[in-house]
Amino acid sequence: MAPRKRKSVDRRAFLVASASGFAGLHFGMPRRLSASDKEIGGGSTRERGTGGGKAKSVILFFLCGGASHLDTWDLKPEAPAEYRGPFSAVPTSASGIRLCEHLPLLSKQAHHLAVINSVGGTVSTNDHHAGYYYNLTGHQPDSTFQSLGNDRRPTADDWPFMGSVVSQRRPLRLSLPNAITLPHKPSKAPYTRPGQFAARLGVEFDPLYVHGSWDDPLKFQAPSLVLAGDVTAEQLRTRQQLLEKLDGARRGFENYAVQRTWKQHQRRTLDLLLSSAATNVFDVSREPESIRDRYGKSVNATSLLLARRLVEAEIPFVTVFWKENEAIKNQCKSAGGWDTHGNNFQCLKDHLLPSFDQAFSALVEDLDQRGLLEQTLLLVTSEMGRKPKIGDPRSGGAGGAGRDHWTHCLSVLMAGGGIQGGQTYGSSDRLGEYPAEHPLTPADIAKTVYFAAGIHDLAAQDSQGRPYNLLDEGDPITALF
Repeated sequence: MAPRKRKSVDRRAFLVASASGFAGLHFGMPRRLSASDKEIGGGSTRERGTGGGKAKSVILFFLCGGASHLDTWDLKPEAPAEYRGPFSAVPTSASGIRLCEHLPLLSKQAHHLAVINSVGGTVSTNDHHAGYYYNLTGHQPDSTFQSLGNDRRPTADDWPFMGSVVSQRRPLRLSLPNAITLPHKPSKAPYTRPGQFAARLGVEFDPLYVHGSWDDPLKFQAPSLVLAGDVTAEQLRTRQQLLEKLDGARRGFENYAVQRTWKQHQRRTLDLLLSSAATNVFDVSREPESIRDRYGKSVNATSLLLARRLVEAEIPFVTVFWKENEAIKNQCKSAGGWDTHGNNFQCLKDHLLPSFDQAFSALVEDLDQRGLLEQTLLLVTSEMGRKPKIGDPRSGGAGGAGRDHWTHCLSVLMAGGGIQGGQTYGSSDRLGEYPAEHPLTPADIAKTVYFAAGIHDLAAQDSQGRPYNLLDEGDPITALF
C-alpha cells in the first residue's frame, strides 16, 4: 500500500475506533470475564420483596461543579442569615418534602421524589477531582488525589464507574452499548475527571460518549455514527470491507490492548455504523415540538429528552453530565455550571435553577405519563455540596455572595425504579454542614443504585484471575423502596 493511502486509512479507522471508546484505552485495560458477567439482576426472594430489581434503566443527572444543597432541597430557614441565604422553602405535592421556591415545576412532581439529605462525601482535597471519583464510583479517593490535585488523571487501576458496573452486569446488546454518556466528557483535557470510566473492570465497558453543544442543542453526535474522510455509505454496505480497513489500522494500537479487546470495539463500532435504529434514537428533532418545549431549549434540557429516548431503547445506564454555559461563567465566578464561588444566589435564581427545574420536572412527568418511571431509576447528584457559610474569600468574601466547595455534606434526589416517592430520608445538622440523622456516604448511594437495578453480586476477577469485590463499602437504602 502506498504511504499516502495507508495514512488515510489509518486516520479514518482511528476516528471510527476512538469514537466507539477506543481512544480511552489508556483509562483502563482488558479484564478477565467471569461467570457473574452473565448476571442480569433479580437477587434473592427477600431482596425482591423489598422493592429492588425493578429498574431496567438508570438515568444519572450529574450537576457538574457542585450544586448547593442549601439552596435547592435542604434549605435551612431557621439558620442565621450568614448561612441560610435569601431563598424560601415552599410546600410541594408531597407533604414530607419542601423545595426551594425557584423550583416550582419540580415541586409539582415531588410526590415522585425521594430527597436524601445526609450524604457525607468528605474527601481530603475538598475539591472536584476527588468529589467526582467518590460520587461516581462509591470509593474513597486514594492519596494520589491529594498529592496530584487536578493533575491526577484517570488510571487503569481506578475503581469503575457505577454505570460501567451496571453495563457489565447486563446482557451485551447487538446495536447500542449498555452505557451512554452525554452531552460531554468532563472536564476539558487534560483535566479529565477520574471516576467516569470502567478502568479495572475493562475498557469494553466504558460508556459511549455522545456530544451535544449549546450552539445546536438538537444535534447529538456519537462520532461513531459519522462517516469520516472519504468513507461513503456505499463502502459500509458490507461488514467485511470495514473490517479490512479497521484491521489495517489495528497494528497501530497493539500497545494499548490485546486483540480480543480490539475485536470487541470493532464489533461495537460496526453495529453502531450499520444500525439505522442507533442513528435514529439520537435524533431528538423527531420529538413533537410540544415535548421539546416542555423540556426546554438548552443542551442540558435536550440531553434529558435524549435520555428518555434511550430509556425507550432499553439502554441500561444513561449519564447526563450538566454542560457548563460559558456565557454565564463571569456572573457565577465559575465555569458556567454549579461551581458558584461568587454571586451564588443570583446565578441560581436567573440561570441554573430555572433550567434544571423545567428540564428535570419534564423528565419525571414524561416518564410517568409513558409508564416508564417505575422501571427507570432517576438519580440526581453532584461532586459536592456548597459551604454553608456564605462568602468565598476568592470571590470577595461575604460581599461576593458565593459559596465555596463543601464535600462534607450533599443531597441526592432519587425517583422511579421502585423508589417510594414523596419522602425525605436523613437530615443534615441545623446549619447544613454535616449529616445528622441517618448519615450516609456515596458508597451507600452506589449500592442503592445496584439494588434498584437488581445487581447484588459484585464479585469480579482481575487480569490474573484473582477475585475481588467491586464495592465492599456501603449498604443499599432499602427503606426508600
